[in-house]
Amino acid sequence: MSSDDECDTLEGIEQDDDEAAWVSASPLTVKVITKASLLAAQREDLHKVMEMLGLKEQHARTLLIHHRWDVERLLAVLVDKGKDCLFSQAGVTLLEAMDSHPTSLPSVVTCHICIEDKMREEVTMMDCGHHYCNDCWTEYFIVKINEGQSKRIRCMAHKCNAICDEDIVRKLVSTKDPEAAERFERFLLESYIDDNNKVKWCPSVPNCGNAIRVEGDVYCEIECTCGKQFCFNCLAVAHSPCSCLMWELWDKKCKDESETVNWLTVHTKPCPKCRKPVEKNGGCNLVSCICGQAFCWLCGGATGREHTWTSIEGHSCGRYKEDREKESEKAKRDLKRYIHYQSRWKAHMDSLKLESKQRETLEATISDLERKESGVKDYSWLTNGLQRLFRARRALSYSYPFAFHMFGDDLFKDEMTTSEKEMKQNLFEDQQQQLERKVESLSKFIEGPLEQSENRLMDIRMQVINLSVLTDTLCRKMYDCIENELLGSLQLTTHHIAPYNSKGVERASELKDLRGPDPSSSSTKTNVDADVALEPCNSGSSGNCAEVMPETLYKDHVSGDVVDSKGEIFQTSCSKRKRSWEENSGRIPFDLNMPARSDG
Repeated sequence: MSSDDECDTLEGIEQDDDEAAWVSASPLTVKVITKASLLAAQREDLHKVMEMLGLKEQHARTLLIHHRWDVERLLAVLVDKGKDCLFSQAGVTLLEAMDSHPTSLPSVVTCHICIEDKMREEVTMMDCGHHYCNDCWTEYFIVKINEGQSKRIRCMAHKCNAICDEDIVRKLVSTKDPEAAERFERFLLESYIDDNNKVKWCPSVPNCGNAIRVEGDVYCEIECTCGKQFCFNCLAVAHSPCSCLMWELWDKKCKDESETVNWLTVHTKPCPKCRKPVEKNGGCNLVSCICGQAFCWLCGGATGREHTWTSIEGHSCGRYKEDREKESEKAKRDLKRYIHYQSRWKAHMDSLKLESKQRETLEATISDLERKESGVKDYSWLTNGLQRLFRARRALSYSYPFAFHMFGDDLFKDEMTTSEKEMKQNLFEDQQQQLERKVESLSKFIEGPLEQSENRLMDIRMQVINLSVLTDTLCRKMYDCIENELLGSLQLTTHHIAPYNSKGVERASELKDLRGPDPSSSSTKTNVDADVALEPCNSGSSGNCAEVMPETLYKDHVSGDVVDSKGEIFQTSCSKRKRSWEENSGRIPFDLNMPARSDG
């Protein structure tokens, strides 16, 4: 390799370290919503609708729940159909319509539910104008909450689609049944996750309690702060370049007894009497079942026990049965094909698990080498190589289930002719084999001993850098082939895969709320609100929190940061020393596709 080539390769790996090189084609924002930040996440979307339409919080929440918390969809309906249609579909009473209803009730009012006369103070009127006594309203609300309909409780009046005021529901129910009121609050809060297409619970086991919000393409692979890596669309393990349907079928095939059935079809014959499978363990074609029935192995028909080396007395099965032979041959072919792909998928997954155990060993080895007085001081090329190895190995392992379904006879039998399938399979397998060779070479150099002479170590360094760039390039080409040449040419079906990302699975960052309590929100606060609200920082506390305090400071309970009234983090000498220690602690960042730590 020439020196010019070496410079080009080094420039490529340095560019990969730049954050700009990691940016994917489509912007993707992934946030973790914890129990403490759930209200802040919900409030963020509520404020957009409240400010845009000038609504109260309860009406904004009703609109968002109806549109599954999709602000863009809500805006589209507003533009296409207008405000009247938007409000009526969601059950929100227009402010103009409220003006036609009487604002005050007579001193004595007859409730049309219980048919009793009630004092005006014992009757409540909703925005839609319908009024009933508080006892009837309360019983109705409690029934709806227990039925799980608390997110959209409609008015009791016949054919009235208006949604009841949540403040009134909260006030009346909390007086008679505090537990039901708590459930009501929880349902309203968790509707942001349960009814939101862009937010899903983390599927970790045991459950971490976090939810993930994705702004961008839902066909993506992400990692929760608990370490669980999964596909956001189907919540299964991260499985790209397989589509969600491909992985679902492959996972089911590996777990159920379908291959056991195939093996029995190939290697056994059913007894004509008891129908139990019988395996032949000798050369004679007259076999006996444990039930005592003798039968011919060639045709499966029941026979007597008298026989010679060439025939069975009173039995002849020389006639050719084409259907039975075709069925047997197909079962043998399908079983052989499945074993081919399954064995290679499992082999690469086993290699990935073994290579992941190198992380701690590699950290210790690098620390020892950095303390020694040698010419090589920077070992970031080694950590980058290990990260690329994890990413490429994972993509390579899941490419085998993809090929099993892509070129099989089930999913796409009507999409490609035999010649087209053969041509595309050869194209894909060529790229797959190229990637496999480079992945194994990279693994060999990274697993090798590092305590070498300085010249030999520099040779290893160049090999690792070159192979890291090559594996990343080949992975990208394989994904391009899958997306454009294979899945992109489908006419009858559509399959989406998570796009290739050199940096690996997208790591979610925790959502923080630094704005403080909202003055326009409801006066009734929940316990969750108290957990995320900002409170003034105690200047007399330990540390140097109050060494320079030009204005009022607040402490964020979620992040622990000290912020000023503008939401900017206040830098104290204590926090600066802590950040400096973290930056200089020498910890090795592993930012790529490590095997999920919570997969069990």
